[in-house]
Amino acid sequence: MNKVTPIDEEFPFEEGTIISQTDEKGNITYANRAFCKISGYTVDELLNKPHNILRHPDMPKTIFEKMWSTLQSGQAWNGLIKNLRKDGRYYWVDTEILPIKDSNNTITGYIAVRRAASPKDIEENKETYRKMLETEK
Repeated sequence: MNKVTPIDEEFPFEEGTIISQTDEKGNITYANRAFCKISGYTVDELLNKPHNILRHPDMPKTIFEKMWSTLQSGQAWNGLIKNLRKDGRYYWVDTEILPIKDSNNTITGYIAVRRAASPKDIEENKETYRKMLETEK
């Protein structure tokens, strides 16, 4: 597991769209080049790993509980996420996740599209997430 330093440095990115796909359990089955570049992982390091390999400890668990509940009900989910890079730095993304369904309408996986989060959105969410984390402890 990655060690997070007490003072981690934000890793800004301005270009590209991060795309990943997972199976129904959240294990990565596809990662585009932009995803590898921003996360610091190679494709081989990401494939078949749970997507939460990128979960930053500053992210409240309730965000992911709501995300999974929404996705498993067949609906799309959108939110701001702080992800952890392989090197311990982090980055914020505005995320849209959609369920992938087969011909029987059974969810077989998920596809996520992410872009750099705006500074305004980051500032608005930091305090909310901090308060949520305090209530989880």
